[in-house]
Parts: sequence; C-alpha cells; structure tokens
Amino acid sequence: MPFLFALGQRLLQLIPVLIGISVVSFLLVQLSPGDPVRLLLGDRATAGAVAQLREQYGFDRPLIVQYFSYVSNVLQGDLGRSIRYQLPVESLILDFLPPTLFLIGYVVAISVPTTVVLAIVSARCRDRWPDHLIRAAAILGMTIPVFWLALMMSRFFGVELGWFPVSGYGDGFVGHLHHLFLPAISTSTWLIPLLLRNLRAALINETESDYVTASRSKGLGEGYIFRRHVLVNSVLPTLNLLGVMIAFLIGSSVVVEIIYAVPGLGTLMVSAVLGRDYYVIQGLTLFYAIATVIVTLTIDILSAMIDPRVKL
Repeated sequence: MPFLFALGQRLLQLIPVLIGISVVSFLLVQLSPGDPVRLLLGDRATAGAVAQLREQYGFDRPLIVQYFSYVSNVLQGDLGRSIRYQLPVESLILDFLPPTLFLIGYVVAISVPTTVVLAIVSARCRDRWPDHLIRAAAILGMTIPVFWLALMMSRFFGVELGWFPVSGYGDGFVGHLHHLFLPAISTSTWLIPLLLRNLRAALINETESDYVTASRSKGLGEGYIFRRHVLVNSVLPTLNLLGVMIAFLIGSSVVVEIIYAVPGLGTLMVSAVLGRDYYVIQGLTLFYAIATVIVTLTIDILSAMIDPRVKL
C-alpha cells in the first residue's frame, strides 16, 4: 500500500509537468519564424486562398483560443493534421516510430552488456594495465563526435568495403539488424563510456565499503562477495543514468538517423521543421516530452523495487 500511495502521488505530480510541456511545445512552434500557409500554397497564392487555409487550420484565431483547442484535441487523441503529408499526426508518428525504437533498443542491447563486462574488468584490475587501457578507450570514445564517427563509419564500412548498408531500415528482423548496425555502433561508442565510468566508480566504491570488509573477515570468497553484494549494489546508480540516456536518445537519435537516412522520428522532425509543419512539430515535441517522463518514472519505479531504501 505505501508503494501504491507513493506511485499515485508521483502520477499526480506529473499533471503540472504535462501542462507545462503542452504550453512550451505550443509556444515554441507558434513563435517560430515562417508561415506554413505560404509554404504550402506558394508565393503566388491569392489572399483569399491564404485566408481560407488559415481559417481551416485555425491560425486566424487568438493564440489562447488556439492553445485550448490544441489541448482539447490532444486529450481526445487528436494531434492535428500534417500540412505537408495531409495525414493525421498521430498516424505519422506511429509510422515513423518503429525504426527509432528499434535503433534505441539496438543501442541498449549493445551498450549494456559491453558496459558491464568492461566495468567489471576495469574495477577488478584497478590501476593495472587492463584498467588503464579501458579508461583510455572510454575517454577517447567520449571525445569523438557522434556525427563525425557516423560519417567515417558510413564511408569506410559502407561505401568502401560494402559490408553494411548506409541508408534505409531493411526488411524483417535480420534486415533491421543489418541496416541499423552502423548507426547503433556509432551511438554506442558514445554511450558506453558514460555508463562505464559510472559503473566502474560504483563498483570500486562498493568494494571499499564496510560490509565488504566484514564479509571478507567471515571468510567469504572475493568472487562470491563481488557477485552477490558488490555488483548488485552498484547497479542502481548506473540504472538511473541509463534511464536518463535512453530518454536523451529518443530525441537525439536524429543525428544518426539523418546521416544513415533511417526513416525514424528524427527524420520526420527535421522535415517538419524545414517545412514549418506546425502540427507535426507540436506532436513530436509532445511525444518526446511524454516519452522522457515515462522513461524517468519507469526507472524510478525499478529503483524503488530493487532497493527498498530508495523512496519513490
């Protein structure tokens, strides 16, 4: 019951957050330069045609009226209609969402096991050559820009060697794995060092804890202590960081999606911004924000379930 009560409180606290998100996403688009009606009809459109289209999309109404109309439609599951594609925004998001989700899952599937293995090796070999080598590689990975690495990998492994495709999403599960391998590796090269440094520090800190010393005095083996106590207690900080990074990847995947021509949400967002497609920008901004809130809440719930000392 206390857990359910705390969860209910957290959900209530999300209401003002979501209201703020709706206000910010609405104003950012409305205050951005450019006229979507002119872009849609062209410079030669008559004043009557422009006025008619403004009335059709509600751009002629006061800003506050447009906002409440926007919120009312969102609550009914209506994110508007794309000016460029002439399709409902929610259907566009659902169409472009699978490649982005697959790419993020691919990145996590590569990054998490690699991080755990490297962090364990680095912590167990502290201040020896494996530790120095892993830490140097981590620093190098953090300093390489993702877009530059993506371009270099695309040119070398895709164009020159022809091992992997440099565009598209592929067909079927195996095709997705093949087409998104280079984008996933490019992103993982940046993500792994962040998680690695955090997990290594947590492992070393737990190794020096009093309960570890007490366990050693009881005659327990180092391997048993590390597996059953040190590793388990070190996961929580890295789990929280992973949640933040996943939320960040939902929006930042646009870089590799553009470079590798992946038909995901990043590609849709760029085309919407260039075309001043207001409703698509609003819908994607709201989707990114809500996805971030959901990921953060999920990580908090998992943390509270793993460690009873953590309060939701």
